[in-house]
Amino acid sequence: MTSVDLPTSAVEADDGLASSIDGSLRASLKRSEQIEADLEVHPERYRMLTGDRPTGKLHLGHYFGSLANRVRLQNLGLDSWVLIADYQVIYDRDGVGDLKANVFSAIADYLAVGIDPQRSTIFAHSAIAPLNQLLLPFLSLVTDSELRRNPTVKDELANSDRPMSGLMLTFPVHQAADILFCKANVVPVGKDQLPHLELTRLIARRFDERYGRAEKDRPIFPFADALLSSAPNILGLDGNKMSKSRGNVIELGMTAQQTAKLIKKAKTDSDRHITFDPQNRPEVSNLLMLAGLATGEDPVQIAEEIGDGGGGGLKKLVTEALNEHLAPIRERRAELVADQGYLVEVLRDGNAKADEVATQTLSEVRKAMQMDY
Repeated sequence: MTSVDLPTSAVEADDGLASSIDGSLRASLKRSEQIEADLEVHPERYRMLTGDRPTGKLHLGHYFGSLANRVRLQNLGLDSWVLIADYQVIYDRDGVGDLKANVFSAIADYLAVGIDPQRSTIFAHSAIAPLNQLLLPFLSLVTDSELRRNPTVKDELANSDRPMSGLMLTFPVHQAADILFCKANVVPVGKDQLPHLELTRLIARRFDERYGRAEKDRPIFPFADALLSSAPNILGLDGNKMSKSRGNVIELGMTAQQTAKLIKKAKTDSDRHITFDPQNRPEVSNLLMLAGLATGEDPVQIAEEIGDGGGGGLKKLVTEALNEHLAPIRERRAELVADQGYLVEVLRDGNAKADEVATQTLSEVRKAMQMDY
């Protein structure tokens, strides 16, 4: 993997935290468009880092929102790294639930949707000691006030009825370590996650300024850019935000019968004439969007085809479209779940590769800090 031009390093980048929100967003959108155009021509220039917290089973929001895009980028030829952020499960809760089952369920989902362990490195955060060791020097580069300005941290401070843990406060630095340990230079994110990436760039720049370089001709850490997602905002089946805790999701591992049962209970409205109107008919439009994502058709055209078929006709079409789309994924997933040994092998291989890369990065960091005794 080689660096990307414009710019190639965090040192050449502007301090994102000093920019206005609007200006930063416009710059990120423009940069994302440039990368999207270039990666189809020069995928070898890019290393992508993405991942999930294993708090439960993956669902349609994950699939249409990020998993399908990961497969697309992998198939374009990007060096893809998929993080299972198990340490991040404990930053805001006392228990972790059935963590091991959730981890291997996620791996089965990854492989079933098309993530290829020969082309994508799947690894668990907690298994990579040198990655986590990077937290110590990184924490020296940020202030308490900078951490508290992070939207995720601010939200926790404002809405939680319990004291914030030190792990929660330093969560943005954990994300920076996840990105920088493998020297990822593109990170698929939504607009709301840009502040996390801005802090990552800030840490990379400050490390270079304060501690120097292992090699004089280049910074240790490349400039990490956002690949902004164009995925639609999918609501849960009750019309609220899609959330595992609300029970309003369709999990990838569910059967066709379970899917049909859930869609039958989905919220619509009293107007029998089906139209795609996200602002005035969000629940109906959400179901139309799911059908469109599953079939590749325009939700407006789907609505016109249903016409006066009402909520029943809409739900029938959505059920058939989703079950048909998910059938091969579910078949492959069932095979994978039945072969636990293979899932363990995939994770161990990914952990070994990630550990090797993290060890090399940590060695460069220690050399730059004059701690390579």
